[in-house]
Formats: sequence, structure tokens, C-alpha cells
Amino acid sequence: MVLRAIEQRLERLFEGIFGRAFRTNVQPVELARKLAKEMDEHRSTSVRNVYVPNEYTVYLSSGDREQFEGYESSLVSELEEYLAEHAQRENYALLSPPRIVFETDDDLGVGEFGIATRMAQQGRSEGDVPEDAAPGATMIYKPRTQPTEAVSLEEMGVEREVAVLRWSGERRVLDKRRSVLGRSRDADVQVEDPNVSRRHAEILQEGSSWWLVDLGSTNGTEVDGRRVQRFQLADGSRFTIGETTLTFSTERE
Repeated sequence: MVLRAIEQRLERLFEGIFGRAFRTNVQPVELARKLAKEMDEHRSTSVRNVYVPNEYTVYLSSGDREQFEGYESSLVSELEEYLAEHAQRENYALLSPPRIVFETDDDLGVGEFGIATRMAQQGRSEGDVPEDAAPGATMIYKPRTQPTEAVSLEEMGVEREVAVLRWSGERRVLDKRRSVLGRSRDADVQVEDPNVSRRHAEILQEGSSWWLVDLGSTNGTEVDGRRVQRFQLADGSRFTIGETTLTFSTERE
């Protein structure tokens, strides 16, 4: 069974690694099952289809969110795949592949998490979509037991996944969710090219995705010879600002 296989991957990849840290904190497999539960409980029936939310926001305490640092992208990808397989098995209709975003909520305690759902058409007209497909309220889930002491990534001997930019013999790790690229010394990634604006573009992380966004630069930002305002990056993506071509990648460190 595909769903069980994904659950086993989550258990091996995260619970095996984070066993001590997550024994009574937020469990990745528990997140997967509760996300599927929220999908089931926010169904909307139209004339021909049973629609379910395609956007999910997971709220975590700052302590739990920090546990996933460096692994959030991998976890989000696994959870999105889990929801897609669940929808396929239940014959649900989705307006787009499931999208999950993690957010920090300081009002939550360790081990608590919330899930908010939304059915978003993303600019498309879909006459069969129920008119009452409104965003769902945030459901809060609480831990069954008291939290235990967490351990650091270094203690567990786990490698961290990082985003990296390379250009002209330079290598820079993107250690922020939002990194500005430009000629200015104040830029997170300084590119010494007279054709690059002081604040030329930025790379930001949204859930499991990385995006390249032009910041109104003078000479624009190009991917494959065409100007872009916003572009989703993948491992090995190349883009040009000014006369400089940069390569984006994700690596273990």
C-alpha cells in the first residue's frame, strides 16, 4: 500500500533519527495522519466531484519548529506526497497538488500543533467547484504525554540539508529563509557585477519550495534567456543577474 509505504519512510527518516527529540513532541507520522483527517473533514460535494482542500498551513511551537531545521523541506515534500496519495485513494478532486506551509505560533506549547485548510483556485475558473468552499478553522492538536528533553542535530550525528548558490568560483550557503542578492555590501549574497542592481533579486523559501524573485532591478533577472519576475527553483537551476550566471542547488552538509 502506497500510503503505508510513505508512513514507513517518514518513520525511518524522521522518527528513527529524531527518536529522542520527538518521543513526546510533534511526530511527523502524526502530522501526516492529522493532515489526512483534516482533508476528510473539509470535503465539499459538487455536481460531479468531491473536492477537498489543496492548501494546508501547519502551525508549530517555536521549539518544535526548531527541531525540523534543515529537514523541513524534506518533511514537507513527504507530507505533500502523503496527502496526494490519500486524495487519490479516496477519489477526491483537488484544484492543484497539495501544498503545505509550516508557520511558527508562539501561543502553542511543545508538542501542540494546529492545521488550517483552504481550497484555492489559484486564478482558475472552475464552474464545478462548490461556492461554499470556504477556508476551514484552525484545528489544534495537543500531545498525549509530557515532552522530553530534546537533542541537538550534532548529538544525533545527522547531516543538514542546505540551499547553495555557485557563481564565478564562489560558493554561498543560503542560511536564511529570505536572502537578498545584489551589488550592495548589505546584500546577503554580494555579487560584484556593475550590471547588477544594489538589491537585485531575492531567494526565499516557502514550505518545501525555493523561489527566485526579482526586486525591480534595472537589468532584470533571466532564466533560460527570458526575463522572470518570480520563478520556482529546482536543484541545478541556473539564472542570470547582470552578466553573472548563478547555479542553485540543495546539498547535505
